[in-house]
Amino acid sequence: MDKQSNPRSELADALFRLRRTFYSLAGFSGVINLLMLTPAVYMLQVYDRALVSSNVTTLMMLTVLVLGLFMLMALLEVVRSTVLIRVGNRLDMTLNRRIFTAAFERNLGRAGGNPAQALQDLAQVRQFLTGNGLFAFFDAPWTPIYLLVAYLIHPLLGLMTLIGSLILIALAYLTEIATKKPLAEANQASQSSGTYANNNLRNAEVIEAMGMLPAISKRWFTSHLRILEMQTLASDRAAYISGIGRFVRITLQSLILGAGALLAIEGKITPGMMIACSILTGRALGPVEQAIGAWKQLLVSRGAWGRLTQLLNDFPARPPAMPLQRPVGMLAVENAYAGAPGTNQSIIRGVNFNLSPGETLGIIGPSAAGKSTLARLLVGVWPTQGGKVRLDGADVFVWNKEELGPWLGYLPQDVELFEGSIAENIARFGEIDSDAAILAAKRAGVHEMVLHFAQGYDTRLGVDGSPLSGGQKQRIGLARALYGEPAMIVLDEPNANLDDAGEKALVEVLEDLKRRGTTTILISHRPSVLGTVDKVLMLRDGNMQMFGPREEVFAALRQASVLPTGGAPTLAAVRGRD
Repeated sequence: MDKQSNPRSELADALFRLRRTFYSLAGFSGVINLLMLTPAVYMLQVYDRALVSSNVTTLMMLTVLVLGLFMLMALLEVVRSTVLIRVGNRLDMTLNRRIFTAAFERNLGRAGGNPAQALQDLAQVRQFLTGNGLFAFFDAPWTPIYLLVAYLIHPLLGLMTLIGSLILIALAYLTEIATKKPLAEANQASQSSGTYANNNLRNAEVIEAMGMLPAISKRWFTSHLRILEMQTLASDRAAYISGIGRFVRITLQSLILGAGALLAIEGKITPGMMIACSILTGRALGPVEQAIGAWKQLLVSRGAWGRLTQLLNDFPARPPAMPLQRPVGMLAVENAYAGAPGTNQSIIRGVNFNLSPGETLGIIGPSAAGKSTLARLLVGVWPTQGGKVRLDGADVFVWNKEELGPWLGYLPQDVELFEGSIAENIARFGEIDSDAAILAAKRAGVHEMVLHFAQGYDTRLGVDGSPLSGGQKQRIGLARALYGEPAMIVLDEPNANLDDAGEKALVEVLEDLKRRGTTTILISHRPSVLGTVDKVLMLRDGNMQMFGPREEVFAALRQASVLPTGGAPTLAAVRGRD
């Protein structure tokens, strides 16, 4: 089948580009295996020449020559190992960012997974490529050479060695059959268990406060027992087969020695040939036995390889696109349908609206109306199932996020800060422009708060932004959204955790954004915040109920008894009409 009809996977292609190095390593292995004949030749010469002639000089010269060959063999093995380690590192450097990005994209559309699993799979593949297990596969093709030499010494010895090799090969195949299924189940259970622990133990405070630890631990322990059960089963089977293989090899070497002694007594071979053939048998069977010992690691690495291949196939690298200019903030939502990635169910349906640069939109509606889904569409986090979301005419989902990201500000409903300093979080972990970071903090009303910390902007935050409070994290997240003069900002419930002072600062931010001509989308129910918007969009059950200038929409809602006289919609009022 030609290459076009059966193209290599991205992972296989990365290995294929290293083929010249693997050819060189195969050459090194060939020389090493030729040198492995040295002990057999040495014993043959000692028994059949040095001992017969009682010539000490011959023995000394043979010994010196053999020591030199052993030193060369050791040097070649060191070179082979170090080169293979660097091959693994090169493969890692070629793929790590690509796999990191693909794992991120998968987690983006499938929240609650374990994105670190892909990086662990890459490490598993690299460790196998740089480990001793791979040497067994380099050395295995030389087994027929050793068999041939043994056969040339005497056909009976060659036949016995061949039978032993076939038995060990059969045991290797039996190892595959016996351990493949339990190891696959153990790996799957391990991934599920790790994901469960990762997703639940991060809520440590809730677990501790409400005494949920025994129940959570029990559920995790059930899946963990399954891992131990399957791994124990696979390891036991592999141990039994490995023990049989070791018995076969040791027994065969002794039988070869006994058969050689018998042939030597009968005068059909020399004593040196007897010893040499015993050594050759060990070399012929060694790679097969080593492969049996490394079989478990091979199966684990093969599973990791398969998962990585599937990941890279599911999330291909985004093709380079022509760079676009900084957007001015013209937003167009064209008959948009969308739901959570990986599902066919639509959360929002047929949403249409346009915003001119600098306009402010307030999005309202009851819970589960699709407001946060629409926010994710506007910043290109989720794709549309139908229709388009365009910023300055370009589809925001396919726009290169590294290029578009600096011109967007986004504050999600669940604020996520990252491990690092406050300055790094505000500057989005890029190169920190201290003036821009301080300006964003001042505009968000957090500059004074940050200065009160012992280390100011260099204050280190832990996972999830600890030790900041919910309101402090929300205000730092707002400063991050404002960093770098974005053309469009989407704020999803930005005042959910704010006190009166924080809400007042938020209103000032919205007024400042309007003065600066920044297109702003605000999801909120607080009248004090909604009073600053130019237009209002009301969602209900994923459908657009109303859209237009703020006063017109509020007047229509007051007429429908959803609003109190003279006010913007409250959360209770909007829910009451649901």
